[in-house]
Amino acid sequence: MALTPSTMPEIGTPAPDFALPDTAGSTVSRTDFEGTPLLVMFLCNHCPYVKHLKTHLSGLAREYQERGVGIVAINANDIDSYPEDSPPNMARDVEAFGYSFPYLFDREQDVARAYRAACTPDFFLYDSDHRLVYRGQYDDSRPGNDIEITGGDLRAAMDAVLAGDPPLPGQVPSVGCNVKWKPGNAPDYYG
Repeated sequence: MALTPSTMPEIGTPAPDFALPDTAGSTVSRTDFEGTPLLVMFLCNHCPYVKHLKTHLSGLAREYQERGVGIVAINANDIDSYPEDSPPNMARDVEAFGYSFPYLFDREQDVARAYRAACTPDFFLYDSDHRLVYRGQYDDSRPGNDIEITGGDLRAAMDAVLAGDPPLPGQVPSVGCNVKWKPGNAPDYYG
């Protein structure tokens, strides 16, 4: 498992637009969430770092959706090389883990590039004006480190945005598997 950290774009950056299909074939766009805080998560099916969080993440997402946070997950992985991440398998994950949020497929990887997504999982939280207020880890738990999964970092960020508080200081990058770019499609922000 190669660890890739998130890119940590500048706080205040506007949320890039997206209009992508979900697992039911409906198009979901950023503008569907106008006027509400928005959490954009880059996930996939096969990554051990995502697998580690799936059950807990499902419950946390449901809780914060009920509190008024819009939430979407986006899978941008190359499904030719990683067929486990294909839309039919995404639909199976939605069912198996009870995802209450749309799980979108970024076939061309343009949205992942616009968000500067680097790893799975990668979390981007925006305020109700869709300005970036948090980009970082779910919590300190990782596969095999025996730290309890709490979602503490992301939970604190969502609590702050719902309270109208400023962005949290000391945000820690998320880490996980790198986004599986199509051949020749890896962005220059990987260095």
